[in-house]
Amino acid sequence: MTTPPDWIMIGGEGPESYNQQSSYQRALLEAAKGKMTEAISTNLSLDLISNRFSIADFGCASGPNTFVAVQNIIDGVEEKYRRETGQNPEDNIEFQVLFNDFSLNDFNTLFQTLPPGRRYYSAGVPGSFFDRVLPKQSFHIGVMSYAFHFTSKIPKAEELVPGGLMLLLGSCLRDGVKMSETPKGIVMDFIGESLSDLAQQGVTEQAKVDTFKTSIYFAEQGEMRQIIEENGKFTIEAFEDIIHANGEFPLDPKILAISFKAFYGAFISAHFGVEVMRKAFELVEFKAREEISRLHNAKPGMQYLIVLRKN
Repeated sequence: MTTPPDWIMIGGEGPESYNQQSSYQRALLEAAKGKMTEAISTNLSLDLISNRFSIADFGCASGPNTFVAVQNIIDGVEEKYRRETGQNPEDNIEFQVLFNDFSLNDFNTLFQTLPPGRRYYSAGVPGSFFDRVLPKQSFHIGVMSYAFHFTSKIPKAEELVPGGLMLLLGSCLRDGVKMSETPKGIVMDFIGESLSDLAQQGVTEQAKVDTFKTSIYFAEQGEMRQIIEENGKFTIEAFEDIIHANGEFPLDPKILAISFKAFYGAFISAHFGVEVMRKAFELVEFKAREEISRLHNAKPGMQYLIVLRKN
């Protein structure tokens, strides 16, 4: 099984980096902004909006999407405060943003690209969100964007203040739909097939292919709801279907290959080496071109916003 430190995005700002190849995820955050603002307005108590308001992004990667998520939250908090108090939030609230990811994450690029004119103080919090990374009751709103499928259990609730919110954005399966029937599942099949092809060509060892596993699980919508409810620490305040402007994916073979390389390339490289990873994604692009009709006829997944309030 791939170890957690390998689950990092390709860093830097090069053409294959997550920074440059994560526009799809950014578009989801932009599409979800209205629903995020509504969730904050409806579910966050005004009593929690004090002179210091803390936000945590778990699985922030190297940017720039984390900055969109954080700004969405700040805009929502300020709008609620302004509407319900009649006061200017800039006069009364200081925002603190905690950016969390594995210690091998490219925090240098993250902090070098912080938005100019931002209205928050920032700090990096290295470590796996599988475990506690912050003191008890240390933030008011947390966000996890396209990272929930890495978790093997519901993240612990001790760090969130009572009544605080967790906003989860990402992909899941619609009830009754198999992963292999979706565009994402088909491309992941292409990755596995490409690695097997390279083993047959002698570029890598078959034993490495046989022992390679990606510890990523895309649950069905109902399964996710059941897991959260059984955990008992959160109340599901909303489970929204976000309509993405580009649908499930932009079904262009080259874009698909580059995007999946930015997302999965780091831990494929950790197991097989960089050269095998690059050759594999060249084959992925070829297979996507050969089977483009299969991608167009795939069943759609679901892009979600889940709003959780700590009990």
